[in-house]
Amino acid sequence: MAIDTRGETADRPSGEKKTKRTSPALFYRQIVAELRKVIWPTRKELISYTIIVLVFVLIMVGIVSGLDALFTEGVLRIFGGS
Repeated sequence: MAIDTRGETADRPSGEKKTKRTSPALFYRQIVAELRKVIWPTRKELISYTIIVLVFVLIMVGIVSGLDALFTEGVLRIFGGS
């Protein structure tokens, strides 16, 4: 069974007009309503998450730097760099 994944515009005949645009005031109210649904982290959670991300980034920088140095050395040995 195939699922139709085309957007709404594909189903609309070319003669129909687009729906009316959202006003800036309504758009702002919708943004505020969505932000109220967000579960914001506590300060302790935020600090923990930040430390975890920084440690992960430092580990990845170390891995990439090590691989870069390894590949650089290998290429220089193969192609006889000075």
